[in-house]
Formats: sequence, C-alpha cells, structure tokens
Amino acid sequence: MTTKHSGTIPKHSPKPRVGILFGGRSGEHEISLLSAASILKAIDRERYEVVPLGITKEGRWITAQNAEALLAGDAGALLLVSSANPDAPAPARVEATIQPTALSQSLHVDVIFPVLHGTFGEDGTIQGLFELADIAYVGSGVLGSAAAMDKDIMKQLFAAAGLPIPKHVGILRKEWKAAPRKVIKRAEDALKYPMFVKPANLGSSVGISKVHDRRELGPAIDLAATYDRKIVIEQGVGGAKGKARELEVAVLGNDEPLASVVGEIVPGKEFYDYEAKYLSEGSVPIIPAKLTRSESKQVRQMAIAAFRACDCSGLARVDFLMEPQAKSGKPPRIYVNEVNTMPGFTKISMYPKLWEASGIAYTQLIDRLIELALERRAEKDETKYSR
Repeated sequence: MTTKHSGTIPKHSPKPRVGILFGGRSGEHEISLLSAASILKAIDRERYEVVPLGITKEGRWITAQNAEALLAGDAGALLLVSSANPDAPAPARVEATIQPTALSQSLHVDVIFPVLHGTFGEDGTIQGLFELADIAYVGSGVLGSAAAMDKDIMKQLFAAAGLPIPKHVGILRKEWKAAPRKVIKRAEDALKYPMFVKPANLGSSVGISKVHDRRELGPAIDLAATYDRKIVIEQGVGGAKGKARELEVAVLGNDEPLASVVGEIVPGKEFYDYEAKYLSEGSVPIIPAKLTRSESKQVRQMAIAAFRACDCSGLARVDFLMEPQAKSGKPPRIYVNEVNTMPGFTKISMYPKLWEASGIAYTQLIDRLIELALERRAEKDETKYSR
C-alpha cells in the first residue's frame, strides 16, 4: 500500500488497487450487494486492479472467491469455498485488538470504495477504522458520515447554517418508555398532523411511519424505538394541503463541491418508504424535475450548503421536500430533508442517474470518486499530528 497520494492517478503508474467493500451488518445489506455488483461490472479494469471485499451480516470480513459468493447472495457457496479450498482466503473477523496498520497491510489496497449503506457503514464507524489504518477511502470522513447519519444532529447543523427544515422534535427511547403521554403531548403541542416518525440513525426509510392522528403516533414511536435510542418526529410538509414533492440533488466533490440537475421522485405509495424505494414498481423518477429556473437554482445551492454544513466530502445525495403549489400562487417553500453520504449506487439509482443527466457517465463517476478519495488523502498527508 502506498503512503502518499497525489489526488490523481498518473497513466504511467502501476494500476492502483481499489477495494470495493460491500455487505455489512445493517438492514441495508442487500442494497449494498446490488450497489457493489453494479460498480464491479462498470469499473475500468484496465485502469484499476479491483479487489472485492465483503462483510457478512455477522460481521466477518471476506475476500476473493468468498466475497464473490457473498455478492451473489449464495451463503452455501460461501461455506463450500471455505471448506473445499483450504488455501483460499478464509472468512475472518476483524477483532477489536487488531493493529490498524495490520489491516492496511492485509488488505493491500491503495483506496477503498466502501459501498456500505446504513449502520456500521455510513455512520462514521468504518471511516474511523480506515483513518486509523491510514487507508484512502471514497466518501465522507468520520464527522461528515456521523453527522449526516444522525437526523437530529443533522437538523441542528442545517439550522445553524440557516437552511429551512421542517418543524420537528427529538426524543429519547428512555423518555418514551418512562412517560409516553408526556412525549405525545410534547409532539402535539409543537407539531400538527400528519407527522413522520423516524429513527434518528438509520437509512433507506427503515422504521419510518407517516402518522395521521394520535391513534397512530404511539405505535409509530414504538417502531422507530426498535431501531434507535433517538427518535425524530417531524411535521409533514404540506399538511392537509396535499403531499409534498420529493426532490433530490447529487453532490460531487470535496472542498469545491458541484451539484447535479434536480430530480424528483413520485412515490408509488403515500411516501417514499423502503418498499416504495426497493420492492414496488410504482415510484417514478423524473429527471430533471419540473421546476422553474429559479427554483432549480435555489435547490442546487441549498444542496451544496447542506453538504458543507455536515462537512461531507466525495459524494452525497441531498433530499428536499417542496410544499404543494398554493392556490394563491405564492411560491411554495422548499425544505432540506436529509443528506445521504453513501446513497444507492446501482446504475439505475438516483445518484448516478442525476449525474448521467448532468453529463457524467457511470464509469466516469466511479473514476472521479476514486480521484476525490486520493485528493482528500493527499491533503491529510500535509497535516502534522505531533510537534
């Protein structure tokens, strides 16, 4: 593994070894496999030496044939590969006592593309491991990943940056268990129905419920509380006037990020939940979104501001909620909903599709993200950590 990075890859240099890391222990394990399979198919093999790296749902790190078996979703093949070929790289758990430098030596890669969604992959934990191991990696660092994953902290950063956000309250699971009536009163005093109840730290809309009245509020909080100790309750944008429009912008870059064209998702269900995203076929992407030039400019500027507010780098998809058009003709308000630091990355996912519509093809996008990872690492090499 190299120790210095220039931020670009000279054509005369040996092929950089790029580790595509996928799987993981989160509820978005299967989505990660889809994203990784798409990247492995599209990445330029003449430019990079590609190393598939898998993490099973149990937390075991695997390479070579084992990783390919995991990618195919074949647990039986994973076991057969391990037992039939004793010389094949065996599944191995990364122990808490492992020396970080040993991790970089054992993986022997120049840069890692961690296609890990959700808990343990998008929340700063794996990024911290890469920092300790001194490995360049695609995407946001520890702070950006953790801040964007925690919807409560993220909203505080948006507010501090002057970005419009939906009204919300944050509660703890302990508060809910100790005094549920008090929590319900607090939510109803601050917010109007309909509301959205969300685990603070989770992705892909897992554990999120739309609540229309008090009868639905308690069960929704119970559901969110099974996924996190922190729960966010938001007032629905649009209220009784109708459903909010769901807009998305892809951001690419480090210190000078760029915003893609604006896209829109028309959910096949009442809102864009996990089923609407991955299981049903009723949701319709519209790229570019039907907005005025002024609205489009505003959303793209807000996307970059949200990216910077969370100290993101590399890539992120920024999601927005837009009020339905009022009969009075008053311009609808647009709110920042959230930032996703490792959005779905299949060829038909919104993040790559938004950049394709903006002039960057899928394979070029992969190249650019690897370059940004090395650029960020090169900047880190300029920093001293002791006198």
